[in-house]
Amino acid sequence: MANPIEQLGERGVVPVVKIENADCAPGLADALIAGGLPCAEITFRTAAAEDAIRSIAKSRPDLLLGAGTVLSVSQAKRAVGAGATFLVSPGFDPKVVDWCRKNAIPILPGVATATEILMALDAGLTILKYFPAEALGGVRMLESLGAVFAGVKFVPTGGVTASNLAAYLRLPAVHAVGGTWIATAKAISAGAFEDITRLTGEAVAIVRSERKSGGWV
Repeated sequence: MANPIEQLGERGVVPVVKIENADCAPGLADALIAGGLPCAEITFRTAAAEDAIRSIAKSRPDLLLGAGTVLSVSQAKRAVGAGATFLVSPGFDPKVVDWCRKNAIPILPGVATATEILMALDAGLTILKYFPAEALGGVRMLESLGAVFAGVKFVPTGGVTASNLAAYLRLPAVHAVGGTWIATAKAISAGAFEDITRLTGEAVAIVRSERKSGGWV
């Protein structure tokens, strides 16, 4: 089985989702699948996150499912127990990374500096979340980091929208892009799944366009 984090590169975009009500999880999953993007990162920012992951894992097993905002080993264990196939953290926590490595759980730790990238490389990780991307300098900063750290791929998240998605995707160092605009907490709670499907489809179209123009597809 391919590493889920490597598979994110095939998707190009990862919907980063904050969900308030686990009952909405199947509808969200269906909306993403209908839009052509069968993957999601459910963040541990709400009490419903664990149940939402469990619901999607059981009802939509074909969806590439991760847990985000993982801040501790305890949360990592809960996420994996609920069915998450990969974990994402906003920063580099050696304890979480070590637990994931020992248990063969794919982890996408967050980095913001060259020092943190070196820490990740020392841990054997070469695909990293870059967060918060826009606040840290966005495309220009990633261009600089990509030039220095050959072989490292980034998943920029934070401030990425449909309007700047293409600019990030053009960077050779970008593995995929994480975005909250595709499925907002408000849209999910309101059951606006048709809107989520539309935004998903638009994001997928941008990925395909950029990758074709860059000779990736």
